[in-house]
Amino acid sequence: MTETGFNQLHLDARIAELLPLRRTPAGVPVATCGLTHESKQMEAGMLRDVSVELRAVAVGELAGMLASASPGMRIRVAGFLAAKSLRSRAPVLHLSKIEFLEGNENGVQQEVCKEKG
Repeated sequence: MTETGFNQLHLDARIAELLPLRRTPAGVPVATCGLTHESKQMEAGMLRDVSVELRAVAVGELAGMLASASPGMRIRVAGFLAAKSLRSRAPVLHLSKIEFLEGNENGVQQEVCKEKG
């Protein structure tokens, strides 16, 4: 087994797809979604247009929170990356924090935040 190391991702994204809430055989809720991100990032002193699509999963209390969202909603998330399975090494973002970024009332961005643990 590999020792503990740093594996943390923070991302502002839009929910592109939201699968129905499911439960593990032990009854733990699991929500899976597709996230999209587009922005401009500085690289080698120049602005670069970047975009990415990424699968994300929320387990436990966060799963219910994610399942109540809708495609198209903007969110800010944090979590760690892990392989989808032993057969598929594609990365999946396992969420530990979700902030729903909603509206823009009076120039102030509204945030609803829930952090696991």
